[in-house]
Amino acid sequence: MESNEYYSSILSAILFLVFTMHPGANAQGLVPALYVFGDSLVDVGNNNYLALSLLKADFPHNGIDYPGKKATGRFSNGFNFADFLAQNLGVPTAAPYLSLSPDSNNTDSYLAGVNFASGGAGIFNTTNLGQCISFDEQIDYFATLYAVLVEQLGTEKTIDHLARSIFALVIGSNELINYAKSDPADSASPEDFVGSLLATLQVQIKRIYNIGARRFVFIGSGPVGCCPGVRERNETKECNAVGNYVSNLYNTGVSSLLNKMQKSEDMSYSFFDTYNAVLQYIKQASTYGFSEVTEACCGLGDLNAKIGCLPVSTYCDKRNDHIFWDYYHPTEATSRLVTTTAFDGSAPLVYPININQLTTS
Repeated sequence: MESNEYYSSILSAILFLVFTMHPGANAQGLVPALYVFGDSLVDVGNNNYLALSLLKADFPHNGIDYPGKKATGRFSNGFNFADFLAQNLGVPTAAPYLSLSPDSNNTDSYLAGVNFASGGAGIFNTTNLGQCISFDEQIDYFATLYAVLVEQLGTEKTIDHLARSIFALVIGSNELINYAKSDPADSASPEDFVGSLLATLQVQIKRIYNIGARRFVFIGSGPVGCCPGVRERNETKECNAVGNYVSNLYNTGVSSLLNKMQKSEDMSYSFFDTYNAVLQYIKQASTYGFSEVTEACCGLGDLNAKIGCLPVSTYCDKRNDHIFWDYYHPTEATSRLVTTTAFDGSAPLVYPININQLTTS
């Protein structure tokens, strides 16, 4: 391992310990808690508890750069966006909802923040049906959490706690990837497809708001057409134009949806344009510390993307050089970079305010 990668790994481990194990971390944080909804980009272990699901990452080589080289269920070589966001906010990484015992009083655990995200989840309930916790189910779990807090703390304290907390949403990529890989003859137009996604998403975000969320962080879709798992389907191995088009269209729609909601509701938000940010990483790789932008670090076959990151797969030695960990997911290095920009960045990639500014809005 190169010395800079060694020290980067050590630094990540130290930050993780400071922000997730220090008894005073939550009290010193910028917000009371972080609540996370979404898919595999922010799953920190919920799918480990789904006995029948095949969409898991609780095995090597996942977690090879995580403290103790532990595969935790994160679809990453180390930390993911949920971890880095928690670190930046100065709060513990939110525990997977399914790790919290339903037979005990979870008030303290719920107040520390909860991660509802599930690998494979999508906006539509039919996306990877039976293999994940759908977005609607995640919101149902949040409603259960709210009821427990009200019972233990009362309505006023619960509303105040949730209003001051951050709610991070990372959802939509699974449908966009499926669309990019589908037969155009059997698909709706990109505009109609994205329109149906946004119509459903609007109802879901409003549900989260109605339960008590007031500060939203939305991490938009990356350029899914450039994921190794979509690239390798092209003879040229170039980015899939359809996948990138619907990703950009989706981000534009989500941004507009949030803007309209802010004008009519008592809420604030920060949107991160992951699409254009990751395209910058790809086009100006050396500027951002990357040297491999097309091939997955862990996998098998063309671009290491025919087979995912399994124990039988090979993996690269220099993970920090790669944008992609496996055929769909970013490396820890990419997640760190995304989080740093989303937290302290500015327009046009972050708007109308960044996450740091959101904590005082």
